[in-house]
Amino acid sequence: MVLPEEGYVDEFDRYAMNDIPIRLIRLIDMTFVERNDVREHFRTSYIKRLGQPSDTVRYAILSHRWLNQGEPTYEEIRAGTAAGPGYEKLKKFCAKAEEYNMEFAWSDTCCINKNSSTELDESIRSMFRWYGNSAICIVHLAQSETIEDMMEDEWTERGWTLQELLAPARIKFFNKYWVPMTGDRNDKDDKDDINEFLVSRPLLSSLRRREPAEILETLERATGIPYDDLRRKFCPSPSEVDKRMTWAARRKTTRVEDVAYSLMGMFDVSLQIAYGEGGDRAFCRLIEVIMQAGDPSVLNWKGEAARHHTSRAIPRSPQSFIANRSLEFEGSGQLEMTMTSLGLRVPLVIFPLSVRSNMRAGHGYSITLDCPLCPSIKVDIDTSCRLDSIDQYALGIVNYSLIGHVPGIRGKSAGFILHRAPDVFHCVPVCKPNCTAFVGLKFSPPEERFAEWKLVEEVGLVQVDFPIIPDEPVCYIDRQYLQTVYL
Repeated sequence: MVLPEEGYVDEFDRYAMNDIPIRLIRLIDMTFVERNDVREHFRTSYIKRLGQPSDTVRYAILSHRWLNQGEPTYEEIRAGTAAGPGYEKLKKFCAKAEEYNMEFAWSDTCCINKNSSTELDESIRSMFRWYGNSAICIVHLAQSETIEDMMEDEWTERGWTLQELLAPARIKFFNKYWVPMTGDRNDKDDKDDINEFLVSRPLLSSLRRREPAEILETLERATGIPYDDLRRKFCPSPSEVDKRMTWAARRKTTRVEDVAYSLMGMFDVSLQIAYGEGGDRAFCRLIEVIMQAGDPSVLNWKGEAARHHTSRAIPRSPQSFIANRSLEFEGSGQLEMTMTSLGLRVPLVIFPLSVRSNMRAGHGYSITLDCPLCPSIKVDIDTSCRLDSIDQYALGIVNYSLIGHVPGIRGKSAGFILHRAPDVFHCVPVCKPNCTAFVGLKFSPPEERFAEWKLVEEVGLVQVDFPIIPDEPVCYIDRQYLQTVYL
C-alpha cells in the first residue's frame, strides 16, 4: 500500500529528475549542482508543504542576446577559470536572481555541456519546459535603456528568444545597465503575487510605476505577437500554426537548423537534433510532425514550396505564412494528414472548377475560375504559370467537418486550387492476352482518365464563401465529394 505522502514524494522525484534543467548554478558559490542534488535539497521542504513541485524547486533563468564571443562555457565554470564580459553578465544575472530570493539559476551559455551530443539534444528539446517551470525569467536587453528602445533591440529578433518570451509565467526586464525597466514585480502581469521571494522592493519602488500594458504593448509592436498572447499563460500546441509561424517569420538564428529547433516547444512537438542536416530539411521535419496533429492551419501558407522529396504541400520557412495571413476561414475538426512516398495523403472535399479567364498580368497570370456546382462561386488567383486548357481543375476544401463519414462544408470555406492532366498512360491500348494461361481472368481498361491531383503552386489556400449554406454551421453533402489526394 502506498501512503499519500509517498505518492507526493514520487511525484516530486519525477518532476525534479525530468522537468528542471540537467544542472543549475548554486548562487552562494557559483558552482554547478546536478538534478539529483537539487532533488535532495528541496525534497524535505516539499514534503513539509505538499504543494506543487514547481512551487518548491524554484530557480531563475536567463534570457539574453549572446555576445559574438566571450560567453562563459561549461568547462570554464567547472574549472573556475571563467572571465571576461560574458562572465560579468552572468554574475549580474546571478545577483538579480539572489534579489528574487533564488538559491539556483540557469543560463544557456554555461549550464549545458555542449560536448555531449546526448545532453545537447535533451536540452534543446526540453528548453521550453525549463523556461516555463522557472520561478522568474530575467531578461537582459543589452541594447536598450528605455522601453521604447526595445523596438530596435536584437533580443526581439532572435529565434530562441521567442520561446523565452512565451514560456515563462513571470518575466522581469532589465536594461543594458541592469536597471529594471518597470516598477512592476512581474512584467507579464503586475497583479501576479511573487512577494514571497521578492527581496529588492526598494529598487523597484524607486521606479515610476507604469501601466502593465506599456511594456507589453511595446513588445507587441516589436515582435508582432498580440497583446493577449503575451499576457496570458501561453499554451504550447500544434494549433493556430499559421498565426504562430508569423511570430517567427522575421527572426534570425546563427545555425540554420535552429529556425526549426527553436519552434519545437511552441508547437509542443519533438525532433531529433541533427546539426548539419540543413535548415530546409530541419524545417520540413518540423512541418511534418506538426501535420500529424491534423490542424488545417498548417496548410495556410503561400509561395514557393520547400524542396521536399515527395510533397509540394510543405512551406519553405516561417516567412511562407506571412503572405496568406489575410485569409480568414471558419475552423473545423482535425484533418487526417500522413506523409507518404507519394506525397502528403489528405482527404479533401473536391468541387470541380472551370477556367473562365486566363489573362496575362505582369510576370504571371490573373485567372478566374467558376464552380459549375455552385454558379455564384468565383475564385480569383494569381500565378506565374498559365493554366493549361486541357487540364481538369478543382477546389479541395480543407476546413470541412465530418459526422461519421458524411462531410459538411461551411459558409466560409478554404481550399487549395488543384489540377490534373490527362494521363498519357491511357493513350496506350490495353493488352488482352489471348492465351490459355489466363482462362477465366477478366481484363478491363482503367476508368480514371486523368493523373493524380496536384497543387497549383504558389497560390496557397483560397477563401470561398458558399451562399447556399443555411443558418446552420455546416451543410452536409454527399460523400462522393470526399476524395483522398496526394499533394
